[in-house]
Amino acid sequence: MNESSVSAADRDWWRGAVIYQIYPRSFQDSNDDGIGDLKGITDRLSYVASLGVDGIWISPFFTSPMKDFGYDVSNYTDVDPIFGTLADFDALIAEAHRLNLKVMIDLVLSHTSDQHPWFAESRSSHDNPKADWYVWSDPKPDGTPPNNWLSIFGGSAWAWDAGRLQYYLHNFLTSQPDLNLHNPDVQDALLAVERFWLDRGVDGFRLDTINFYFHDRLLRDNPPLPPARRNAQTAPAVNPYNYQEHLYDKNQPENLEFLKRFRAVMDVYPAIAAVGEVGDSQRGLEIVGEYTSGGDKMHMCYAFEFLAPDVPDPASVERTLAAFAAAAPDGWVCWAFSNHDVTRHISRWGQAVADTDAYAKMMASILLTLRGSVCLYEGEELALPEADIAFADLQDPYGIQFWPDYKGRDGCRTPMVWDRNMVNGGFSAARPWLPVPGAHLDRAVSVQAADDRSVLAHYRRFLAFRREHPAFAKGEIVFEESGLAPLLSFARVHGNETIVCLFNMGERPITAPRPEGSLEVLEGHGFGSALTATGVELPAWSGFFARQN
Repeated sequence: MNESSVSAADRDWWRGAVIYQIYPRSFQDSNDDGIGDLKGITDRLSYVASLGVDGIWISPFFTSPMKDFGYDVSNYTDVDPIFGTLADFDALIAEAHRLNLKVMIDLVLSHTSDQHPWFAESRSSHDNPKADWYVWSDPKPDGTPPNNWLSIFGGSAWAWDAGRLQYYLHNFLTSQPDLNLHNPDVQDALLAVERFWLDRGVDGFRLDTINFYFHDRLLRDNPPLPPARRNAQTAPAVNPYNYQEHLYDKNQPENLEFLKRFRAVMDVYPAIAAVGEVGDSQRGLEIVGEYTSGGDKMHMCYAFEFLAPDVPDPASVERTLAAFAAAAPDGWVCWAFSNHDVTRHISRWGQAVADTDAYAKMMASILLTLRGSVCLYEGEELALPEADIAFADLQDPYGIQFWPDYKGRDGCRTPMVWDRNMVNGGFSAARPWLPVPGAHLDRAVSVQAADDRSVLAHYRRFLAFRREHPAFAKGEIVFEESGLAPLLSFARVHGNETIVCLFNMGERPITAPRPEGSLEVLEGHGFGSALTATGVELPAWSGFFARQN
């Protein structure tokens, strides 16, 4: 039974839920202006429900100058006109709930747009009521910024304001000033935003950059990071952000108390959940453990371990799950392979794979059987590859800044392709804000929905298979030593049910050792593996599942 169809009072619906991420600019354009909108999402919710997911996560749709495409909010309690109106959002909520889909929205609380009225007032003087709502600091005696903190988008994390004759902190774009959550009035204002959307009927939140909420009050310099420890998970390799150990500009202990306040508001409402995005390659799982422990902070955290460039193999999958279990023994994680910020995983990991469809099916099945909740990114179920966007068509300021060494995030944000035979794949009759790649049209929903062997058909089939077995959503995970390099072997255990899961993560068929005990082979997942008297015959990029008695 779909967890989201259970009573609205089921506070545990999120544990093991599968959430479908919608990037609203690129999902469906209902008014032919080239930009997706809320009505477009509502029109396509029946498709989302047909996948068999439990809910949706909608990336920001709030009023914004769109310098960072909605992640720079200028009004937390209204819809940007390009996306529609509050009435459109209410209609979306109603239709989603009719289809038994939960709705989680993306709250950006670490910073606002520089066009937010709060910042306009804050920068107007040193003594206005909101003067301390953002992070302001005097320059050093030589006029340089107060410390060495760096922005995710490159360069100093401090911008000079000629009105206050001070610097303000921005961990992202200069047009995204950081809020000062050390100020209790700022916290209260953000909790009021939380209540506003809960009162409109949302079922939860995805909290953007959750570990950036607080900064070190003393503004101490970050120490350098030894070259051997640098990596490109938090920022691309060309970004000097990777040269520091980020001890003081984020991950501060005060965050835990604020998260408790945020959770207390949610707990007043029935069946609300939040997933926090932890953007930190240096302390990621450690922070996930802190933020999800105790049942009084985040329900789960959105981890980056499988959003990295490194291609997963059996050893790395087991190592990642073991590291999470050690860091957060009573916590919960939400896994994802793709999202709106990283290269689509079919291109990131599968460039050298001959049969990308088989690879996509196998990777999806691994994701959907790991212990934790799951986020699927729009178009992932079609195995869309990363789009190659010409510099002239780039919209992402991150990519423009570091082109051509890093091409930004536009390649994973191109419009959804619905119908191969319609202009722009059925996304919009107008020129889309990003071009629709010709290579995507052959993977459109209209093409794959008619093919029972397609990647889309596999996602639907496997999500139905997952729902039939609660062990996948709620159970523990126990890894088995296989002795075969491409074989990933584990069991999911829930109550009296133990399901053996075997995956051949290689390009050649293998014979896996036969699991111990009496086995009931499970069907309905779409793989063609076979159990023999001596082992399990696994074709390339395939899986096998059996109930162990």
